[in-house]
Amino acid sequence: MRVHIATDHAGMELSAHLLAHLRDKGYDMVDHGPQAYDAEDDYPEFCIAAAEAVVTDQQSGIDSLGIVLGGSGNGEQIAANKVRGIRAALAWNLSTAKLAREHNDANVIAVGGRQHTVDEATEIIEAFLAEPYSNAERHNRRIAKIAEYETTGTIAGS
Repeated sequence: MRVHIATDHAGMELSAHLLAHLRDKGYDMVDHGPQAYDAEDDYPEFCIAAAEAVVTDQQSGIDSLGIVLGGSGNGEQIAANKVRGIRAALAWNLSTAKLAREHNDANVIAVGGRQHTVDEATEIIEAFLAEPYSNAERHNRRIAKIAEYETTGTIAGS
């Protein structure tokens, strides 16, 4: 699986750890930055680039997910979710990480680097990457409604 990762300055330590750790686990890691610490960086460009790469890969049939990191993960999740086709979920424990994949087919996980130890964050992200989507009819229906609104601004039957 290819994994696209982006961060802001607050997640750089975690990002560096994940790049090495997940490569060692066999993931094809793609780093969307930043490449150098800057406390004044603007994370949207990094997170949007990672999210766009996930969509491009998935549309090409490549098994791909994304990780966006920040101090809380909130802004990074918001930025990623502006990309059409992205379902970015803020995960703060194993349950939210697994449910994001299982129920929502989330394709990007957002994690706050200042909210967890490196080991805790790694465990949350590994759970997300390993969890399959359930493909349950009710979840497919709900995701389709979100996608419909994303592309048309309406939901049929509303």
